[in-house]
Amino acid sequence: GWARAVRGLLLDVSGVLYDSGADGGVPIAGSVEAVRRIKASGLKLRLCTNETQATRENFVKKLRGLGFDVSVAEVTAPAPAACHILKERGLRPHLLVHDDLVPEFAEIDKTNPNCVVLGDAAENFTYANLNEAFRVLIGMEKPVLISLGKGRYYKETDGLKLDVGAYMKALEYACDVQAEVVGKPSKRFFESALAEMGVPAEQAIMIGDDIVNDVGGAQQCGMRALQVRTGKYRPSDENHPDVKPDAYVNNLAEAVDIILQQL
Repeated sequence: GWARAVRGLLLDVSGVLYDSGADGGVPIAGSVEAVRRIKASGLKLRLCTNETQATRENFVKKLRGLGFDVSVAEVTAPAPAACHILKERGLRPHLLVHDDLVPEFAEIDKTNPNCVVLGDAAENFTYANLNEAFRVLIGMEKPVLISLGKGRYYKETDGLKLDVGAYMKALEYACDVQAEVVGKPSKRFFESALAEMGVPAEQAIMIGDDIVNDVGGAQQCGMRALQVRTGKYRPSDENHPDVKPDAYVNNLAEAVDIILQQL
């Protein structure tokens, strides 16, 4: 029954479409064709990603280079959402993000920072850089920490890597502050993706490899959610105490097969 009455699909990217890596990554078997079939079916498609190591333009360029027929207009990502919040609230960020993401913040005033924005900074997560972000936060009367996601880890071609959530927790602990999460599993983030698709939650399915951020976050918004057994998936996910996917599928291609059979 989970595959019925679907008008739109939200797809996580890393771990569902491809495994990232220093060489650009590799598509997961069947995923390129699965995306093509989704588009040919007339279903709405949204790439709902916590990717913060590149601008949306460069991210899409990489995906297209791997064979995926996708566009920037189909991507919901944390950095543009964070920029909207910064402008809305008159916040000037100290950025601790990946060098390749910095252009997303080109139009944001960064002088005399009154908040910290944290992304998946990868090699920029040095002690010195974390300590600098800590000093900016601890010096504020009311610290504001905005995190572009809260994932614990993700998978690259050479294995699992620590994600932004681990560093977010360190700053939360050191500064006695609660981070504002922009990106999955934020309800506001999923609602934004649904609005951009023009599809109500009850007619959408999220497909991801992260049991908490993809599956749990989507279900809290009223969506159905599937977990793929690719990417960061681990067998222990199937015994998660709080989150139970609507279904497990071996990969995106299998999920698309089942959904398209119901159309």
